[in-house]
Amino acid sequence: MNRTHYCGALRESEIGREVTVCGWVLTKRDMGGVVFIDLRDREGVLQTVFDASALTPDEFRIADGLKNQSVIEVTGLIRKRGEETYNPKLATGTIELAATKIKLLSSAETLPFSLDDAVDVREDLRLKYRFLDLRRPEMFRNLKFRHELVRVIRSYLDNDGFIEVETPMMMKSTPEGARDYLVPSRVHPGKFYALPQSPQIYKQLLMVGGIDKYYQVARCFRDEDLRADRQPEFTQVDMELSFVEQEDVLVHLEKLFKYIMKNLMHIEIDKPFERLTWHQAMDWYGSDKPDLRFGLKIVDLTEIARTCSFAVFRSVVDKGGIVRAIKVPGGADFTRSQIEELTAKAQSYGAKGMAWIAIRPGGEIYSILTKYFKENELQDIIKAMDAHDGDFILFCADKLATVRRTLGNLRIDVAEMLGIRDTGEYKFLFVTDFPQFEWSEDEKRWVATHHPFTMPYEEDIEYLFTDPGRVRAQAYDVVLNGIELGSGSVRIHRQDIQTKMFEALGFNDEQIEERFGFMVNAFRYGTPPHAGFAFGLDRLAMQLLDAESLREVIAFPKIKDASELMTGAPDFVDEEQLKVLGIMVGDSAEKPSAAKAKAKKSSPTINVENVANLARLSFSDKEKESLAKEMNAIIDFANQLSELDTEDVPITAHVVPISNIFRCDEVTNKPDRDELLANAPTKADGYFTVPRVVES
Repeated sequence: MNRTHYCGALRESEIGREVTVCGWVLTKRDMGGVVFIDLRDREGVLQTVFDASALTPDEFRIADGLKNQSVIEVTGLIRKRGEETYNPKLATGTIELAATKIKLLSSAETLPFSLDDAVDVREDLRLKYRFLDLRRPEMFRNLKFRHELVRVIRSYLDNDGFIEVETPMMMKSTPEGARDYLVPSRVHPGKFYALPQSPQIYKQLLMVGGIDKYYQVARCFRDEDLRADRQPEFTQVDMELSFVEQEDVLVHLEKLFKYIMKNLMHIEIDKPFERLTWHQAMDWYGSDKPDLRFGLKIVDLTEIARTCSFAVFRSVVDKGGIVRAIKVPGGADFTRSQIEELTAKAQSYGAKGMAWIAIRPGGEIYSILTKYFKENELQDIIKAMDAHDGDFILFCADKLATVRRTLGNLRIDVAEMLGIRDTGEYKFLFVTDFPQFEWSEDEKRWVATHHPFTMPYEEDIEYLFTDPGRVRAQAYDVVLNGIELGSGSVRIHRQDIQTKMFEALGFNDEQIEERFGFMVNAFRYGTPPHAGFAFGLDRLAMQLLDAESLREVIAFPKIKDASELMTGAPDFVDEEQLKVLGIMVGDSAEKPSAAKAKAKKSSPTINVENVANLARLSFSDKEKESLAKEMNAIIDFANQLSELDTEDVPITAHVVPISNIFRCDEVTNKPDRDELLANAPTKADGYFTVPRVVES
């Protein structure tokens, strides 16, 4: 290739120079003898001009026949545009390329959706054609931002004396936490590797090996349910330091994140990061990852409720529960529907309801609670809440866990309702002193909140066996705007404490040797005090870009069921591959041959030509093949419905009990455009968009 410049990198300083650019045809405008093409590459857009008088007939024919998204190479002279044709939206808006040569590198078929950022496209369609979705400017900006984020992180850690070390991707399974992704061994039949949930064990062994300061941009894998900020495979920035205490790590992390904000986001953070213990975060904000961009702090009213006149509150306290509340400044203006919405949300979080008080101008209390409280009791509540005229107080009375969960979520709901979560503000927070253990209802035992190698506070070690729930871990999280970026802890480096920890977790000697024998053995040969931390790179990029999900900052993400729409992974493999590995698939999994035979049997022949004629549409061979597949999929789904066992299901003409309904005809609100277009595959400017079938 002879490319000399990127399209979007050219400027007026290049006027008069001959350049060669390559890229995708974004738009084409035929002005009769002159064709204007906006050519796009990763750096931006450049207007190219193809004049029939400056090209050979064959070359002009190529330019005139180009389809959008075809790939071309263009050589020509950079010249200034006429002032009346300037495009201020483009960095190259004052120049254009007068083409003297053109080469068609690859022609493009009609795309399944528009690549314009302004066009709303279904996410499943975007992910199925991710290679096209990546051409969208927004996706490129996201991936470039992620690259810059990694560059800035590496710059800081390298300058701070850290050494980047790669650790194995195939390791021993040490079940304790999320489920492992397992890899069968052909060489060792019946044995499996595990893909790392984190490099936890190896980075601690690096400290035993004297590396002192380690980091890695590590790939990690966890077989767990997905959500907007979670993927089965993800990237984390992993760190470990020797001869440090918790305070040393927190100081290091604060410097690192401030460096990232300054050098990537151009935001200077002068104030120290706020710190809360786990208990403070849970009691004041109902969450161990609170969003501190707004107030709405939770206040405990249990002692007032203990002797109050309201029997409901008093009864909860008598049974060991608590009463807490949130003050919403200016919330006395909440409408009835808003209050009902909050009440319904409270119930969905496990509360029985939501009591509330509105303080109107002049100090008048508006609430049904005035029937049950004495005047002085209400004034005590208002004083405890530091409430004033125009404020709104919402209550929750229940068990501790229910109150924390309910008010923690309502706090976010109210902030959303009031629009006080400023997306342009960044509030970092350290949460420390997590519980060492949490009770597992499934296993009926105490399990490690973080992992078995977290050091408890020295003064809490005596409670490991007598009162495990009281033991605090030297563990810490970094939270940004209500999202946990990562976590870490001081590690156990003493054999006697590690032995006690294993015993407290219920491991016997055989289990310890089987799961962690190699690590226990390493710690016999001189282990330095050490601590570490890891944070999600994808998650931080998502936060800083204010993206809706991790899928917007990962090139090829998975969806909610951990599958990849583009390649169809996971998929069946040949029986021969399984045989070599000594694996037999159980009866619950359909064999590939059976699945293919079933699909073949149930797929009728679709005459796409007839469909096209009836619809008066023209399709390419590729589009006909795609349409046939989609129609087969619809028929297969109908066949699946017909195979459902409905033998014991009574035949009904209606899915709900029939009863007389008397309705008066009346004018109702017509659906708006957004509702009408809700299921459109692609749309723009309030209209359906469809592939162009007649070329201009």
